[in-house]
Amino acid sequence: MTTILLDENLPAPLKKDFSDAFLVFTVYDKGWQSKKNGALLQAIDEEGINFLMTADRNLEYQQHLEDFNLRLAVLIT
Repeated sequence: MTTILLDENLPAPLKKDFSDAFLVFTVYDKGWQSKKNGALLQAIDEEGINFLMTADRNLEYQQHLEDFNLRLAVLIT
């Protein structure tokens, strides 16, 4: 099953908008709200989460995403 983590800059109720084909967590569900980006990416990688959804447009420029086994989805509002 595809697992998605919603970053803390996205509204938590968004997770209810996904079908049952996805397992969706928020940063708050995981207790990771205090983690900085690098530590968060490491935790995502260790948990085997497939996607990080965020509104942070700069994350790809601030972190070496190629070091992690995840896909990044940036939501632009």
